[in-house]
Amino acid sequence: MELNDILYHTDGPIAWITFNRPKYRNAQSWRLLDEYDIAMDRAVADPEVRVIITRGAGGNFSSGHDLGTPEQAEARRERGIGDSGLEFYDNFKHYNLDLLIKWRNAPKPTIAMVEGYCIFAGWMMASCVDLVFAAKDALFLPALLEYFSLPFDVGTRKAKELMFESRFLTADEARDLGFVNRVYDLADLERETVNYALRVAENSPMAVRMSKAAANKTQDLMGYTNSLESGLSDYMLMAQNRGTGRVEGMRRLGGVDLAVRGLRGERPGLTPKES
Repeated sequence: MELNDILYHTDGPIAWITFNRPKYRNAQSWRLLDEYDIAMDRAVADPEVRVIITRGAGGNFSSGHDLGTPEQAEARRERGIGDSGLEFYDNFKHYNLDLLIKWRNAPKPTIAMVEGYCIFAGWMMASCVDLVFAAKDALFLPALLEYFSLPFDVGTRKAKELMFESRFLTADEARDLGFVNRVYDLADLERETVNYALRVAENSPMAVRMSKAAANKTQDLMGYTNSLESGLSDYMLMAQNRGTGRVEGMRRLGGVDLAVRGLRGERPGLTPKES
């Protein structure tokens, strides 16, 4: 299958998967997610690939869910997916939970290489990979309930603080909270990410695979996957309240709008962020 919204190539033991919708800051359409799944399957099936790196084209990792680009609107029409009913639920669960759990449990190590915006679904994607390496300019806005990893990502009290406030985290903040592993200058990010991946590729594939499986099982024994499934149900209930939805006249969720206003210093006690 030809890929359009995803770029895929291999370089030695590394598979590169790139979100390729820079016009929309790599907003995640259904087609992009379908293609990402194909690319992940290719990387997993390729015996030469030892590490999988995901990145975004055009200076941003991902601005989150596609909330209504022409391409996404056409996909909704073609599939006949409305805003309620079992078909809506099954489709939403597929793209916001089932696929991410599958990618989280991929048998090869995965790295998100993040620069620019990493918002909501971008956070979800970064959360479901094994490691996050970020540029100092990266800005993270945590996802809410669709893929409810946040209490595991940053701790329960911090998760509440972030969800209540709707505020961007800098790369350094995200690292200090344990969500990001390493932070580099943008000029050094790719080189350092590749060097790390090459060191991982030198290790025993069996040792890496079993270590990853053991770590994921430990999380699951603490209720990780159950939390994800419960969070999705809570999100579906919350979504019935239209007041939690988009800003009128914009393809932007209310929480994202609050976070952007915070960057501009338009919220109480916040000063404009230097560009």
